[in-house]
Amino acid sequence: MLKTAFIFPGQGSQYPGMGKELAENFKLARETFDEADDALGSRLSRLCFEGPEAELKLTANTQPAILTVSVAALRVAVAETGLAADYLAGHSLGEYSALVAAGAIDFSDAVRTVRSRGTFMQEAVPVGVGAMAAILGVEPAILAGICDEAAQGEVVSPANYNSPGQIVIAGHAGAVNRAIEIAKARGFRKAMLLPVSAPFHCSLMAPAAERLAATLEAVAITPLKIPVVTNVEGEPNDDAGRVREILVKQVCAPVLWDGSVLKMTELGVSRFIEIGPGKVLSGLVKRSAKDAETRNVEDLATLKNLG
Repeated sequence: MLKTAFIFPGQGSQYPGMGKELAENFKLARETFDEADDALGSRLSRLCFEGPEAELKLTANTQPAILTVSVAALRVAVAETGLAADYLAGHSLGEYSALVAAGAIDFSDAVRTVRSRGTFMQEAVPVGVGAMAAILGVEPAILAGICDEAAQGEVVSPANYNSPGQIVIAGHAGAVNRAIEIAKARGFRKAMLLPVSAPFHCSLMAPAAERLAATLEAVAITPLKIPVVTNVEGEPNDDAGRVREILVKQVCAPVLWDGSVLKMTELGVSRFIEIGPGKVLSGLVKRSAKDAETRNVEDLATLKNLG
């Protein structure tokens, strides 16, 4: 039997205008944006629909914005098509969208939590101290050795295992730049800095993890209706009692996205539907599971294609 996974994007997929078409055409979407505005006490909806891009790119805004667009698209897609998921997963921030879809976290609580998460992550490392880079075409074990050589007493480590041959590293800016130079010297020419404001998913995020743990203590976690394949383990979790622990670990741990996709295919998933802005995850899925069917939904045209 055909199994379906709903997958949810993370930071970097945002763009001004996202979600506007859905809000203009579906009451469910409008209500979702209203709920987010009420939860934050600000016009997040206007920032999604109109920008400016510079403000939307601020981590504390990006995270609740992408979550809100993803949940609005999810609610509309389910109501209009009747689609259901066997598994859920999200890339970093997207795991919160997955947990809302699973019924584990109330949407308003999730919006407030990711606003705090974005703030904590941005404040953990002063701007300019950390960096992230993509290294293409390198095997995980080889890259681990490059990071060890480049560290020289600083932090640099794999942050995102996105797909075969696409790994992102994070850490101190000096160490990340040394890793880039070592990788290029060894023939991995596609090694480049990423335009991000902080070194996510490495040990430098420990202060953010501690602050997030305190915030999550006040958030109600209810039983999951659908298993969520977690970034930290690349395995499905349906135990509500583990959700807080996993979300705290996720801040410093690498995102095992490639492994998560492969695990879902092992479990029989052959259709992946990316819900939220952009098609980044659909592209990554195709690199990890070439035979998988991928769709995305973020506006009227992509919603129609789901049918």
